[in-house]
Amino acid sequence: MSGSDNGAWARQRQVPRYSCVSNLHVTYEGRSDEIATRPPDISTRGMFINTTRTFPQGAVLNVDFRLTRTNVEIHTRCEVRYCLPGVGVGVEFVLLSPEVLASIEDEIRQPEEAAATRE
Repeated sequence: MSGSDNGAWARQRQVPRYSCVSNLHVTYEGRSDEIATRPPDISTRGMFINTTRTFPQGAVLNVDFRLTRTNVEIHTRCEVRYCLPGVGVGVEFVLLSPEVLASIEDEIRQPEEAAATRE
């Protein structure tokens, strides 16, 4: 997918994404080398990970991160859904537990509630 298609991906998203992740560590499943990243955007279904590494669609990544507001640590597997070479990868979470999903929803809800009180 070319960089000019980035806006098309944003329009196709089924849920909004938020920047509320720290301590992100990503490894390609089956390998031990850590992948250099910059802070991602997250949703309840996945995240966009900013990295110059490219991965094929369907590749499985092990992803560990901390939610910045609630300080919850998350360890999960993700499948690459699309790759923007030189920019990053869109990944979907695989088999999140209900507890982890609730933690992500709580993290995302906090900025939405803060914005609503300012209006």
